[in-house]
Amino acid sequence: MPGNSPERSPYQIAIPDFIDTFAQSPERIKILAGFLAFRAELHKLGIICGFQWLDGSFLENIEILENRAPHDLDVVTFYQLPVGETQQSLVQKNQDIFNPVHLKSDFTIDGYFSMLGLPVDNKEIKTITYWYSMWSHRRDGLWKGFVQIDLDPSQDSEANKILEINKEAIK
Repeated sequence: MPGNSPERSPYQIAIPDFIDTFAQSPERIKILAGFLAFRAELHKLGIICGFQWLDGSFLENIEILENRAPHDLDVVTFYQLPVGETQQSLVQKNQDIFNPVHLKSDFTIDGYFSMLGLPVDNKEIKTITYWYSMWSHRRDGLWKGFVQIDLDPSQDSEANKILEINKEAIK
């Protein structure tokens, strides 16, 4: 693909396909189970509109590249506030879900948030370009990509079933 092609990262994928592609080891399955549990908590809060960018060593063949399993999944959740909620009321309903330490320990994700629907300003543009620039390259400078998954919960049940099937197949 030419360097100026619009077909570039983030690569959109349905969550069942993402789970099926990456649920290939016990370590990866544990991380994916945490990710799906994280999404379930977001959905309970009414966060169902938006998307997530996924990246990190989890999306690389890190087992071969660095002879280790991935430690977590990097996730930026771009979301719209549920109707009738403010940022403050949402955080009060579940403070832990917005706490990076909690996300790492309970869900095995390195998680960040960016609210959609705000007037576009320089700060928001800087945030989006920050993530794009950070995730478009490996630490060694090699170009790579990242994945985008819709926040819509309609396919999460299927994704959980696929995760269980892969878990049983690895046993």
